[in-house]
Amino acid sequence: MQALIRPLKELAEFEELCRNRTKGPGMIRVSGCVNSQKTHMMYALSDGLKYKVIACSGESKAKQIYEEYRFLDPQAYFYPAKDLLFYQADLRSKELLRQRMEVLQAVAEGGPLTVVASFDAFMDSLIPKEQLEKRFLHIRNDSAVRLEDIVRRLADLGYDREVQIEGHGQFSVRGGILDVYPLTEELPVRIEFWGDEVDSIRTFDVETQRSIENLTEIAICPAAEFPKEGERRVSFLDYFPADETILFLDEPVRLIEKGQGVEEEFMEAQKKRVESGYEMTDAEVLLYSAGEILDRMNTYSSIGFFALDMRCKGLDARESYSLQTKSVNPYNSSFDMLTQDLKRLKRNGYRVILLSGSRTRAKRLAEDLRDYNLSSFYSDDMDREASPGEIMTAYGHVACGYEYPMLKYTVISETDIFGKVKKKKKRKLYEGRKIQDFAELKPGDYVVHENHGLGIYQGIEKIEVDKISKDYMKISYAQGGNLYIPATQLDLIQKYASADAKKPKLNKLGTQEWNRTKTKVRGAVREIARDLVKLYAARQNQEGYVYGEDTVWQKEFEEMFPFEETEDQLLAIEAVKRDMQSRKIMDRLICGDVGYGKTEIAIRAAFKAVQEDKQVVYLVPTTILAQQHYNTFLQRMKDFPVRVDLMCRFRTPAQQKKTVEDMKRGLVDIVIGTHRVLGNDIKFKNLGLLIIDEEQRFGVQHKEKIKQLKENVDVLTLTATPIPRTLHMSLIGIRDMSVLEEAPNDRMPIQTYVMEYNDEMVREAIERECARDGQVYYVYNRVEDIAEITAHIQKLVPEVTVEFAHGQMREHQLEKIMYEFINGEIDVLVSTTIIETGLDISNVNTMIIHDADRLGLSQLYQLRGRVGRSNRMAYAFLLYRRDKMLKEIAEKRLAAIREFTDLGSGFKIAMRDLEIRGAGNLLGAEQHGHMEAVGYDMYCKMLNEAVKHLKGEMEEETYMTTLDLNVDAYIPDSYIPNEYQKLDIYKRIAAIENEEEKDDMAEELTDRFGDIPKKVEKLLEAAGLKALAHSVYVTAVEQKGETYYFTMYEKARIQSRKIPELLDQFRGELSIKADTANPCFIYERKRKNTKDKGMDALTVVKNVLIGMKGLIES
Repeated sequence: MQALIRPLKELAEFEELCRNRTKGPGMIRVSGCVNSQKTHMMYALSDGLKYKVIACSGESKAKQIYEEYRFLDPQAYFYPAKDLLFYQADLRSKELLRQRMEVLQAVAEGGPLTVVASFDAFMDSLIPKEQLEKRFLHIRNDSAVRLEDIVRRLADLGYDREVQIEGHGQFSVRGGILDVYPLTEELPVRIEFWGDEVDSIRTFDVETQRSIENLTEIAICPAAEFPKEGERRVSFLDYFPADETILFLDEPVRLIEKGQGVEEEFMEAQKKRVESGYEMTDAEVLLYSAGEILDRMNTYSSIGFFALDMRCKGLDARESYSLQTKSVNPYNSSFDMLTQDLKRLKRNGYRVILLSGSRTRAKRLAEDLRDYNLSSFYSDDMDREASPGEIMTAYGHVACGYEYPMLKYTVISETDIFGKVKKKKKRKLYEGRKIQDFAELKPGDYVVHENHGLGIYQGIEKIEVDKISKDYMKISYAQGGNLYIPATQLDLIQKYASADAKKPKLNKLGTQEWNRTKTKVRGAVREIARDLVKLYAARQNQEGYVYGEDTVWQKEFEEMFPFEETEDQLLAIEAVKRDMQSRKIMDRLICGDVGYGKTEIAIRAAFKAVQEDKQVVYLVPTTILAQQHYNTFLQRMKDFPVRVDLMCRFRTPAQQKKTVEDMKRGLVDIVIGTHRVLGNDIKFKNLGLLIIDEEQRFGVQHKEKIKQLKENVDVLTLTATPIPRTLHMSLIGIRDMSVLEEAPNDRMPIQTYVMEYNDEMVREAIERECARDGQVYYVYNRVEDIAEITAHIQKLVPEVTVEFAHGQMREHQLEKIMYEFINGEIDVLVSTTIIETGLDISNVNTMIIHDADRLGLSQLYQLRGRVGRSNRMAYAFLLYRRDKMLKEIAEKRLAAIREFTDLGSGFKIAMRDLEIRGAGNLLGAEQHGHMEAVGYDMYCKMLNEAVKHLKGEMEEETYMTTLDLNVDAYIPDSYIPNEYQKLDIYKRIAAIENEEEKDDMAEELTDRFGDIPKKVEKLLEAAGLKALAHSVYVTAVEQKGETYYFTMYEKARIQSRKIPELLDQFRGELSIKADTANPCFIYERKRKNTKDKGMDALTVVKNVLIGMKGLIES
C-alpha cells in the first residue's frame, strides 16, 4: 500500500505524529481532515502497532470506514453495537450476536487486528476477556471427554438443542454423535464419540447433512456474550490493553453526541417501561454511560480526526496539528472535465492515483485516458509509487477522493468520476435449508398410496409375525378400513397436498374408485404433456432473429451494475444471450424470489435487443410496478442513447398519445407499461423482445393479446412464485427455465424478534427506523378498524407521517398512497397483507406484524421478504397479544413462532403451498382439479412419466415391485429415535434404484447416525434386491415358511427358451407355475443338509434374481 502512504512521509506534521502517537495517554487533535483521507491517514499511522480501534459516530459511517480499511488491511473487523432496546424479546435470531462473536474471538486469539465500531458498541456490558477465553470449548481428536458433559457445556454456552441442526448456534445429539453449529464457523461440525473418547471430528453440509472433511480439533465459541447476574462486567474497550492499542476517533464531537443520545434514549425507554409496569432485572439496566466510556478512552493513546478545529469536552487533548487537505470535486460522469483536470495536475507535477472498484475497469480507465493523450499506467503492485507528473490507475476502494495541495498528491475515486455506484464484495451467507423433502409426516396427515388412494396416516407400529418383527405404517381409510404397509414400501406413499386446505374425501379399500380417478388424471396429464411437447416442437421449427455477439457497449453497460452478480444470475444471463444469438425463438421463464435480481437479467436482454434497432416491451401487472421498473431502467440506461417510455395511468393522455406515435415511428426503444401496452391503438415498428413480469397476474383476454404479440418475438417471462422442483424437472425439456435460488450477496440477514405487543416497543421500533431515515411497514390484517389502529400509531409517534392502505380502497387512491410511500413522503404505512405482492422499496427496513399468530407462515415469509432489501440491518417484529387465550393450544403456536425466527429456513410448509400455486399457474386452471384429485406429488410423478414417454425416453411401465421376506429389517429406535428422521430415511431407502445409490445411502447413515446395526444393513440389502427384482420384471417377492414366490409382470419381455436352463441351475429347487394370469417362479429349499442352514432369505432371493437376469431380452 506504499503507493498511498509514502507521499505522507514528506509531511513534517506526519513525521511528528508518528513519533508522538503513543507517548502517553490522551488525544492528539488533527484538524483539517476530509472524508476518506482520514481512513488512509489512520492506516499510515497504525504501522507497527498491535491493536487499532476506530470509533465512529454511527453505524453507516463505521461501515464506510470498514469498507475502505478492509481494502488496505485484510485483518479489519466491523463490530456492530448490541441491540439495547429489544434484547429481551421472547426469541431473537442470532445474526448480530454472530457478527460480534467473530470479532471477540479474533481479539481473544491475540493476533494484530483493526476493529471499526460505532460509539454505542462500547457502551454495553461484556464478560471479561479472560472469562470469555475460559468459556471457549476446545475439543481435540482422541481427547477423553464425556458426551453428557459437552452437551451440558453447550447448553450453558447458549446453544439451542434441536432434532437436526439448520442454523448457527444449534446442536443435536443422536446416539454417540454430536452435531454442533459454532456461531463463528462457516460450516457445522460433527463429533463422533467412542465411549468417552472423541473418535473423529468433521465438518458437514447442512443441506445434505453429509460430512465434508476431517479436522483434528475445534474451538466452539460461546453463544452468549453478556455477563450473568453477579458476574464481573467490562466494556468492549477493556478487551484491548492500553499499552498495545491506539484509538482513532472519527469526529470526536459527533462521537460524544452519539453516546449521549443513545444513553438518553435508553434511559427514556427504561423509564417508560417502568411506568407501564414492566419488571426490570438489574442485568438489563446495566449500560456504561457516555462519560464512563470517555474516561476510559482518556487512558489510551488516541488520535482524533476533525474537519474543523472544534472544542471537545470530555476528551483530554495533549497536542494539536493542522493539515491542509481538500476533497476532490465530483465530475458527474463528465470525462472531459476529468481529462482537463488531469492535464492541469500533470502540468503542475502532481502525483495522481485513480482508484477503481474492479481491476478490469481500472485497466480500461488507463486505456481511455491514453485515448485523450494522457499518458497513464495501470499497476497491480500497490507498493509502486507514482512519480511527480504521473497518473496511475489501480484497484481499490475509497468513498471519495482527496488532495494534499502542499505535497502535490491526489487520490481520485471512481465515485468522484461516475457518481455513487458501489461494487459490492461477495460474501456468501448460508441461507438456511432449501426445501428438499416433505416427508414430514405427522399422525393425522392425509397420504396418497399409489395403489389404494387417499387415507390418513396413523403412525409407525412394530408388528411381530412368525417371531420376526418389522415396522409397519398404519393408514386408515373410509368406513374403518386399515392398511398396514411394510416400511420397505414407503416409496408408494406421498403426503397429500393441495392448494387450499380443504379436507379431501377418503377412498374405500378394495373398490375401483381410486383406479378410476387415477386413469382419468393420467389421461389428462397425457393431454397436457402432448400439448406442451407440441408447442415446444412448433417453436423449435420457426426461425427467430439472430442477434450478434456482445458489443463493447454491452460489456460496459454490464460493468455498471452496482452489485456483484450471483452465480445463478450469471448463468441465467448467459442462457438468455445464448437464446437470443441462436436461430430459435426465445421463450424462457425466469423464476426467482423477490429481489433476487430478475429485473437485471431483463434489463441486459433489453439493452442487447435495442442495440440491434429492435423495440422492447416490458409488461407489468400494476401501475406502481410500472413506475418502479421505469425508474430502474432510466437509472441504468442514463449514460446511453436509449429512449425509455412509460405507458400507464400516471401519464397524461397527451403524453400517452405522443408515446404511441413515437412507437409507430420507431423512436421509442423500450416501453414499460401495464396492460395499456396491449391496447389496439398500439403498433410497433420493429418489435424484437417481449418481457412479461408475473404472467400469472394477467387475465384471460390479456393473455390472448400477449399470445398474438408473441408470434415470432423473443419472450422472457419473470415470476416470483417458486416453481416446484419436481415440476421443474419434468418441464425442463419443454420450457427453457432459469431458476435463481441464491440470495444477493449484500443482503443483510433480517434480525427477527418475537414478542408480545406493547406500545413502548412499537414506538421505539418506529422511532429508531425513522432516526436512520428509513420507513416502516406495519401490517394489520383487518380492514374494519385499520383506521383506528393508524390513529393509535400516529398518537404514539406524533412527529412522523402515518398512512394506511388496504385492498378495498379505490384503485386510484391506493396507487396515490403507494406512490407517496415509494417517494418517501410517508414514514409508516399501516397496511393489510396487500404489500406481500411485489413492491420493492429498499428504504423500508423495519416491519412490525400485528397479531402475527393469525397469519399463515407463507404470508409471513412473503411479508418478511419485503424488508432487508438493502445493505442495512433490517428488523422484523412479530407481535402477538399475551393476554388473549390463544385459539389453538399455545404450544403449537409457539412452535410455529420458533420457526419464524429462523424464517429463512424453517419455511417448509409455506413454500409448499406457494409451490402448488406456482404449479397451478404454470399448467392452467383445468389441471388444478386433477391435481386436487390425486394430490400434488402423485400428479408430478405422472406428468414426469408422461413427458418422458412422449419424448421416447422410457416405455410406459405401470408395475410396482413389492418385497415381503421374513427378515428382521427395520430401523431400531436406538439408532434413529426421531420419528420424522426415521420416516425420511425409510422413504429414501425404499426409493433406492441401484447398487450405487445403496452404497451412498449406507455411507450417509454411517456418517449421520454412526455404525449401521445389522437390522438396518438388512433393510438396505432388501432395498437393493427390490430394485434388482424390478429390473427383471418381478412384481412381488414373497416368502412363506421355506418357500419363496416370485410373481412376474404379465408383459415381461423374457426369452422363454432359456427357462429350462435356469431351472436346471437350481437343481430342482426352482419351479415355474405358468397357468395363472401372472406366471410365477417358486423356490423351495429341498436339501436339508447342515451346511445349507446358513443361507438366509436375502441370499436365497439374490441368487434366484441373478439367475433370472439371464432370461431378459437384451
